[in-house]
Amino acid sequence: MTEPARQLDTPPTSGAEVVGFWTVVKESVRGEVHHDFTEGPIGRAILLLAIPMVLEVVLEGVFAVADIFWVSHLGSDAVAAVGLTESLLTLVYALAMGLGIGATAVIARRIGEKAPEEAARAAVQALLLALLVSAVLGTTGALLAPRLLAVMGASPGVIATGRGYATIMLGGEAAIIVLFVVNAVFRGAGDAAIAMRVLWLANTINIVLGPLLIFGVGPFPRLGVAGAAVATTTGRSIGAIYAVARLFRHGSRVPAGRRHVKLDFSMMAQILRLGASASIQNLIGMASWIGLVRILATFGSAALAGYTIAIRLIIFALLPSWGLSNAAATMVGQGLGARKPERAEASVWRAGGYNAVFLTAVGLLFFAAASFILRAFTADPAVIDYAVRCLRIVALGFPLYAYGMVLTQSFNGAGDTWTPTWLNLLCFWVFEIPLAWGLAGPAGLGPTGVFWAIMAAFSLLALASAGIFRRGRWKTRVV
Repeated sequence: MTEPARQLDTPPTSGAEVVGFWTVVKESVRGEVHHDFTEGPIGRAILLLAIPMVLEVVLEGVFAVADIFWVSHLGSDAVAAVGLTESLLTLVYALAMGLGIGATAVIARRIGEKAPEEAARAAVQALLLALLVSAVLGTTGALLAPRLLAVMGASPGVIATGRGYATIMLGGEAAIIVLFVVNAVFRGAGDAAIAMRVLWLANTINIVLGPLLIFGVGPFPRLGVAGAAVATTTGRSIGAIYAVARLFRHGSRVPAGRRHVKLDFSMMAQILRLGASASIQNLIGMASWIGLVRILATFGSAALAGYTIAIRLIIFALLPSWGLSNAAATMVGQGLGARKPERAEASVWRAGGYNAVFLTAVGLLFFAAASFILRAFTADPAVIDYAVRCLRIVALGFPLYAYGMVLTQSFNGAGDTWTPTWLNLLCFWVFEIPLAWGLAGPAGLGPTGVFWAIMAAFSLLALASAGIFRRGRWKTRVV
């Protein structure tokens, strides 16, 4: 074992250990060396996987902020069109994430079993499945875009402004689904740096092209809000093409080749079975926010605005935690494939510990500096008051959320996608929504009651996940 490897089993404290830490950071971002994540120090393995995953999701968050910033200069109808289209795309994201979870579970298990040929077969079937699904959804979405906007409640002005945007975005669903699925293959195989580069490429193109096409800078045509869709779809399409090219590139950890390009319905069914339950899992979680917004809307625009600002800050702060959670999922899948369930379990608790340290620090920052942070977003005292309460109350549960996020993804990495699905249903719909209504209304707490319900629900999810995880049934899941 090398000295940096030994050092990274504990947090860096001395100068030499810090040097070792930064050595691993550089190694993880470069991604030039194929590591066996079923051997060696667990802490080092988690960092090698998590660092590029964290950088990947953070840049995705930066793009989302930049995109809406430029569109906001076009007026409220343009912003509304983007918001409504994104609501429609939530279904696509849920499906794509579900298929990605299924692909990660299968690929990680095969890599852990030291069966790269079977991993390659599964990877190509996941890609073909993504193309088949996206062809159907993309065609339907492009043809029905204006009608779907109307169903979502768009005014005639919003439909007139946003029909081009919606048509391009919904028609370009193939790029979204392929990106999610192929990057999930890379993550499952332990090639997190490649997945990071794919999204860096896609989002860099998005960020650069967006203002050029929206406002018609230089030789670029002025396309308005449709320009944002062209930029996004172009960036994602180029990213998807690059991802597929890397998948079939010689020397890949998953040695995909032309010999694998044939329909294997049994393998597709296995990925689809895992992906379907994971998609339901994501939809349950995403849809619960609609219920909370409906309750908050009865207390006026200031309460809703304060909640919206606070939640966006919280989601942005949680992005690095998704990287650690995805790293844990890969470690679990590969550990089980290598018949090392104890290593898989130890990896989860180690990743949860790292995540808890990070989120506890963020929570303390939010609690201490909430007012200062929120004044950068609004000057309305009423909105700031609600946002501060939301930020501080939700942040109280950050140490528990840290473990909850990691545990949820670890079940998925083991191929046990139904456990977090049922937990989401119980914690968010059976517990959170009724509690939010009861605290906000009958108990007389108003919007503050909703904020306490959010904190309680995520804390319950973390505790329930930990209890079920300790029982260990996920270790026997066949994938």
